[in-house]
Amino acid sequence: MNEHPLKLTVILGSVRNGRFGPTVARWFAELADTRPELAVEFVDLLEYPLPMVMPEPGEAPDPEADQVRRSLSVRLAEADVFVVVTPEYNHSMPAALKNAIDWFSGEWAAKPIGFVSYGGMGGGLRAVEHLRQVFGELHAVSVRESLSFHNFWDQFDGNRPLDVDDAESAAKTMLDRLVWWGELLRTARTYRPLER
Repeated sequence: MNEHPLKLTVILGSVRNGRFGPTVARWFAELADTRPELAVEFVDLLEYPLPMVMPEPGEAPDPEADQVRRSLSVRLAEADVFVVVTPEYNHSMPAALKNAIDWFSGEWAAKPIGFVSYGGMGGGLRAVEHLRQVFGELHAVSVRESLSFHNFWDQFDGNRPLDVDDAESAAKTMLDRLVWWGELLRTARTYRPLER
């Protein structure tokens, strides 16, 4: 057993009724949890309903919204590594996911991030390309490797992919890269924190 596993936080980015995301996210989280160098946590943005309008500087925040923000901030700040599970809406990411990203800054900085996407013919890859740009602005390091499910409605049998060997192979490659970056950046944050 690894004495100091990296804390991987898997973030489910869709909050729509009837969403397929929980199936994909739970499968991925369970797979990642088999790795001894990772301690996996799961964050469903449906459980963190952040307002779409942020308070003005100096304005007192809504107490309920502030509690949601503080609770999610703690979970994100504790993470060493992130994986975002996202569908593609109108060639981009879900609004709730972008909103959640924008509420935070330092929680993302100097941490690696990977993506699991799903969608139609594009497999959610256009959402991932937008997310790479957004997270780069927040000083997160997105890994090149990702996992995508094209025409996802044909790709799963219950709670797991039909082509589980290929899906697990792609996930392993991404997780290998995330672990490499995660260990490196955790050390860097400890000994030389990122100046912002």
